[in-house]
Parts: sequence; structure tokens; C-alpha cells
Amino acid sequence: MALLVHLLVCVFGMGSWVAINGLWVELPLLVTELPEGWYLPSYLTVVIQLANIGPLLVTLLHRFRPGCLSEVPIIFIILTVGIIACILFAFLWNMTSRVLNGHHSVAFIILTFFLALVDCTSSVTFLPFMSRLPSYYLTTYFVGEGFSGLLPALVALAQGSGITTCVNVTDSVDATSSPVTTSETQGPGRPTVWTPASHLESRYLPARFSPLVFFLLLAGMMGFCLLAFFLLQRQSRAQQGSIEDLLQSQVTLHSIRPQQERDAGPLDPAENNKGKGHLEEKAATLRPVQLAFIYTLVAFVNALTNGVLPSVQTYSCLSYGPITYHLSATLSSVASPLACFLSIFLPSRSLPFLGVITVLGTGFGAYNMAMAVMSPCPLLQGHLGGEVLIVISWVLFTACLSYIKVMLGVILRDQSRSALVWCGAAVQLGSLIGALLMFPLVNVLRLFVSADFCSLDCSA
Repeated sequence: MALLVHLLVCVFGMGSWVAINGLWVELPLLVTELPEGWYLPSYLTVVIQLANIGPLLVTLLHRFRPGCLSEVPIIFIILTVGIIACILFAFLWNMTSRVLNGHHSVAFIILTFFLALVDCTSSVTFLPFMSRLPSYYLTTYFVGEGFSGLLPALVALAQGSGITTCVNVTDSVDATSSPVTTSETQGPGRPTVWTPASHLESRYLPARFSPLVFFLLLAGMMGFCLLAFFLLQRQSRAQQGSIEDLLQSQVTLHSIRPQQERDAGPLDPAENNKGKGHLEEKAATLRPVQLAFIYTLVAFVNALTNGVLPSVQTYSCLSYGPITYHLSATLSSVASPLACFLSIFLPSRSLPFLGVITVLGTGFGAYNMAMAVMSPCPLLQGHLGGEVLIVISWVLFTACLSYIKVMLGVILRDQSRSALVWCGAAVQLGSLIGALLMFPLVNVLRLFVSADFCSLDCSA
């Protein structure tokens, strides 16, 4: 039964961000079909941040009207909305409407908002629901959350989304402008002579199956998440009922004890309070300074992993080639659940230690950011060592900060259900700050330069 509950929790955690992660990994295929082209990611960034109105409302209701809102019906609603939106995506993703002076993917953007509303609201509803289960299930939940990025990435790789190859393209160039052609070679009235010129260009390989199939698979993943939540909700009820029965039996046993034994008190007060003291130590209240440090760390880590670094991953990796980019993206998705597994065997609640790991992960993130700034000619471009370094850096960045997320969640889980609600709010706040910080740098100021790997020349 415990193994089954762990499996259900993992599937439930996978549904937290699987829809939006699936949308991002499908973008290389979608941008070639939709009228927005490569401006589509910037549109999605804004739409996803607008969806933070969902967790904002839930957090405000929890703060000012505590007890009036249960996360169970909200989770049922948002998962149902997510399934419906994925199904509609499958059939409406390429539908365009005329807006002002051009065509735009209105249906795509609206459905993206609802998917983002589902995933953003999950941060402030899924974690509080996990407080109903024993704390050791929380690590399994974060493992499932890591799989929410891995599974769509594997499906996209099987689909062939974003896989490119270098193609030798031959163009026709006017010979009169060619340095090898002189004016004497062409008399007046003679037809224009065209000479061929060739160069390499990146071309996307055709996908093995269409986005319709991909979005239906996403809908299936969301459906499994809803089923897992339904079974977990019944499990939590049964567990709560068994605890109430246990308490009732203890009261009954206490009531039938001989009066003189109750009057005499416990034979060994120290022994009687041993278990109680252990529980109190486990749930020791953190000082306000410690809580502030933890919530700041949660916001900072999620700003890096959900907002800052993902927006520049293409710039930091694609200069080394499409294979390097796909390896870094896929292995990073694998590193996240593996780091969550590691936290089961090597747990640490020491805040100084977690701070050191955060600094280490931030260092790897700084290297990734530096390579993005140096694009299209980063360090060791064109060398195997550079490709290996950037992949390892992305994997260790993801692993370090995923471990931090798990341990901070476990610490807050032992405080209260309210602490997990505010943890979800800090997650969304950090993600929002990271995205808003990077959007003008990438899309307005254009501080990062992309290049076609096939025609890239950094020899100069």
C-alpha cells in the first residue's frame, strides 16, 4: 500500500507543471507553423505571468478568509480545466484570427492562459494538500514534479521536435555584383548572368507525429494526475479516519483506567513525555529570521530555475550545436528527479548547508548565463571540451537547486499547512520576478544574440 501511495503521489506531482513544460518543449515545432514565429515565446512569457492571478487570489483568500477555501475542490476544478484545455489545444493550436492588420494565434494564446492558470495555481494548492499525508511523501511529490519536465521532453525527442540538420543551400547571385565578374564580360543588352553560390543553413527535420498527437498525450498525462488525486484524496480520508479511531480508542482506554491509577499520575513522567517531546522537537517553530531566509531562498531558487536561466538556455547551448542543446535540456530534466531521490538518502535541514548548495548551484547558473551573453561565440566554441562543460554545468545547476527545493519544502511541511501555502506563493513570486526581469533583456533590449550554428564562424 505504501508503494502504491508513493506512485500516486509521484503521478500527482507530475501534473503540477506538465502542461506548460510540454508547451515549451513543443515550441520549436510550433514556431514554424504559427504566424508569430519566434516572437511566440515572448507572448507566452507574458501570458503565463498573467495567469499568476490564480495563485494570488487563493493566497489572499487564505490570508483574509482562512477556512473558507478548501484546496480539494480547487484541485479537481483546475485539473479538469487542464484536461479540457489540452484536448482543445490538439484541434485548435493552428487556428488563427485576423486582429488589426494581421493574423494571430488567438485560440492558442487563450488556451495557453488557461493551462498556465492550472499550473500556477497548483503551486498554492498541491503543496497544502500534501500536508494531509505523512511528510516522507513530500519528497516523492517533488520527484513527480521533476518528471513533469522530463516526460514531455522525452515525448518531444521521440517526436523529433526541434531537431535540426545542416543543409547545403545553393543561391543564385547576380554576376555583375560578383567580384569575379568584370564589366567587360557583359556587353550592352546582354542578359544578366547568374552564378551559383552555396552556404550551409539549419533546417528542421520533419516531425514523426503531429502536435495533435502530442497534445492528446499531454491530456492523457493530466488525466492520470486527476485519477491519482482522486485516489489520494480517498486515501487521506481513510487515514484521517483511522487516526480519529485511534484517538477515540485512547480516550476509551483512559476512561476505563482505575481511578487510583489516574490519580497517581504516570509512573515515569520522563518516559511518558518522551514521544511527545520528540514530536515537539520535530515540529519546532522556526524563528521569523529563519522563515524569512527560507522564503527568500525559495523565491530566489525558483526565479533562477523558472524565469532567468530557461529564457537564455538556447543562447547558451545552441552556439555549441543542436545536439549539445538537446543533451543539456534532456539531461537537466533527468537531473531534477534524481536530485529529489538523493534527498531521500542524504537529507539535510541545516540552513547554512542549504545556503552553500544554493551558492554552488548559482555558480553553475552564472556560467550558463555568461555563455549566453557571449553568444554566438562562447568559450571553447567548436571544441568538445566546451560542449561537455556547458552540458555538465546545466545538469549540476538543475540538480543543486532541485535538491534545495525539496529540502525547503520538507522543512516548511513540518511547520504547518499555512507554511506550504506561503511556500507556493513564494514559488510563484520568484518565477514572476525572474520572468519579468528577463523579458525586456531578451525581447526589448536584445542583449543576447542568436546565430545559425551551421553558418557560424568564430575564427575572427
